Amino acid sequence: MNKIIHDSPVGPLTLISDDDVLVGCYFNGSTQPKDVASVELSRRRDALLDSARRQLDEYFAKGRERFDLKVAPRGTEFQKKVWSALQTISFGQTKSYRDISVKIGKPTATRAVGAANGANPICIIIPCHRVIGANGSLTGFGGGLERKSLLLELESAQASLLA
Repeated sequence: MNKIIHDSPVGPLTLISDDDVLVGCYFNGSTQPKDVASVELSRRRDALLDSARRQLDEYFAKGRERFDLKVAPRGTEFQKKVWSALQTISFGQTKSYRDISVKIGKPTATRAVGAANGANPICIIIPCHRVIGANGSLTGFGGGLERKSLLLELESAQASLLA
């Protein structure tokens, strides 16, 4: 595994690759699995991490709406279904936890969807920040509600510029 720290407008992001896939993008201070947290920072070039860095910079500069990276989040089958559903939420849009639970065929599993959303190991790129409460409120977010609000504002402002 390779690991780098990338500075961003929402604070340092820890990016982790394993072979040719991205397995992690964590906010500073987020809990990381032990196998990831123990990886030393890489000193060698990694084409995937370079691409992730470039694409994140483009996203924050309002020049990218979709990420073109091979991702392989590690988790349970249920979590992977939730994370896959998150990737279908369009840029500048939001969905509720209930919307996601219905999408994966588990309409009564909103709390479990919330837990899986909170365990997303590839923040921003797998857009867990686009999931909100049924009443439109910004509910829990592993990176903090301030970051969630900033990401949603960035996407909203960019989407209105493109309209």
